[in-house]
Amino acid sequence: MKNESNKFIITPKPEKSVTLTIRIEAELNNYIEEIARKSGRSRNELINKALRYAFDNIEFDEEK
Repeated sequence: MKNESNKFIITPKPEKSVTLTIRIEAELNNYIEEIARKSGRSRNELINKALRYAFDNIEFDEEK
């Protein structure tokens, strides 16, 4: 007989990130590598912070 309180329950894992492949300029990559080394942060963390900052502070110039 099964004991309901001893079930091994697996729930869906919430998606927190996705893998994305992009191409960037070599100069930007060198800068990211330098900042990562100096700050002790990962490239991934720095890129996420930079993108978040850019999107939080974006403005559109409608005059062009």
